[in-house]
Amino acid sequence: MPDLALDKQRIVAEAVALLDAEGLDGVTTRRLAARLGVKSPTLYWHVPNKAALVTAIAEAILEQQFPELTPPGPAERWQDWLIGLAERLRRALLAHPDGARVISLSQLSLKMAAISELAMSALVGRGIPLRRARLIVLTVERFTVGFVLEEQAPRPDVEGFDMDAFATAFPTVIAGVTEYFQPGRTVDDLFRDCLEEIVGGT
Repeated sequence: MPDLALDKQRIVAEAVALLDAEGLDGVTTRRLAARLGVKSPTLYWHVPNKAALVTAIAEAILEQQFPELTPPGPAERWQDWLIGLAERLRRALLAHPDGARVISLSQLSLKMAAISELAMSALVGRGIPLRRARLIVLTVERFTVGFVLEEQAPRPDVEGFDMDAFATAFPTVIAGVTEYFQPGRTVDDLFRDCLEEIVGGT
């Protein structure tokens, strides 16, 4: 029989806390059960496997940033609204270690589906054909998750790396990075500028 003092909401809250403390690799049923003071099999009454747990964590992460979903206002450009939606998604992922990994590994997240539904229907409502609306939304969402995956990845070990040789071999890459990151310009600006390139020409 399930532990009546244990419910899915409490399990997920502890799983998110475990994620924040140890990252996704540290989220195991054994460690989660220990935090909850129960035995691992007890969890399976509420969360049948690790995949279901990851999806539940994804839902909780997204819910924090998207407690409600609202379409663009009548006078709001859909491009600006969609960029704002992506910025909220990025904030949701960055709020937790491995947030992007959690979302990318989650299966059938209802909140992510609701975000996609809202975005696609908003674009269709502005006269964009369904196929094109889906491609735009899919590109924006996958770019956002990929961007944050890179942001949250462990930094490479640069000890012994020959930056001078790299700059000589790839001068345009270095020039582009140097030119872009003028004083005051941040990775937040880079994210928004990339999104504007994605949706600006549509």
